[in-house]
Amino acid sequence: MKYDLENKVALVTGGSRGLGAAITLALSRSGAKVAINYFSRKEEAEKLRERIIESKGIAEIFQADVTNEIEVKNLCEKITETFGPIDILVVNATLLHVHKSIEELLWQDMLDHLNFFVKSPLLLTQQVLPRMKEKKYGRIIQIGSEVFERGIPGFSSYVSAKGAQLGLTRSWANELGPYQITVNLVAPGWIPTEMHRDDPEEMKREYAEHVPLRHMGSPEDIGEMVAFLASDGAKFITGQRITVNGGNTMV
Repeated sequence: MKYDLENKVALVTGGSRGLGAAITLALSRSGAKVAINYFSRKEEAEKLRERIIESKGIAEIFQADVTNEIEVKNLCEKITETFGPIDILVVNATLLHVHKSIEELLWQDMLDHLNFFVKSPLLLTQQVLPRMKEKKYGRIIQIGSEVFERGIPGFSSYVSAKGAQLGLTRSWANELGPYQITVNLVAPGWIPTEMHRDDPEEMKREYAEHVPLRHMGSPEDIGEMVAFLASDGAKFITGQRITVNGGNTMV
C-alpha cells in the first residue's frame, strides 16, 4: 500500500537489511526521502540504495554507531545537509541476541541491550526534536518486540530493554503530544530475517503452529505498519504499542 510521504525525510537506523530494509523500502514507495543508516554492512546498504534509485526513489546511505553521542550528532547533521530536517525517525537498529540463564547473565549483557534500546533512541530523538518542535510535526517510531509480553525465558536482557523502550514511547508521547509529534512502537513477532538464518526449522514450525493465523509474518508486514504510522492516516495515534504478530499476543 502507498501512503503520501512526499517531501518527508525519514531516517531508518539499522536500515540496510532485514526489517530495516523492508521499512526503508516501504517508506520510499510512499515518496519519502530515506536516509539508510548502517554500522558495518556498507555493501548491503549500497545495494538497497541502488534498488531504491532504480525504482525512482530517493535514498542515501549514512554510516554511524547509533549508540555514540558524537556519531549520532554527525549523522543527523549530514542527513539534514543532504535532504533537509528529519520528519520521520525509525529506531530499528539492534544487536545480536544471546540466550542466557539468570546464572550466566552479566550486568554488561543488560547494559549492551539498554545501549541499543534506551540510549540510542534518546540520542537520536534529542537530535531531531528541535526541528520537529519548530515545525509542530514529527513521527518517532520505535521497533519493539512481542517478547516483552511473552516474557521469553533465558532472554531477560533483551526483554527488559524492550520493556524500557515501551516506557520511553509512552512517556515521550505524552511529553511531545502538544507539539503534534507522535511516538509509537511497532512490536513484531518472530519474523525470519537474515539474523534468523540459522534458526532451526522445527522451532519456526512450532512457533507458527501457536500463532492464531498459523504462519509467521514477513518483513514487509512491519514495513507497511511503519509507513502507515508515518503517514497522516495515523496523525491521531500516539503512545501505542502496535503488535504485528498474527495475534500471537492479545493484550
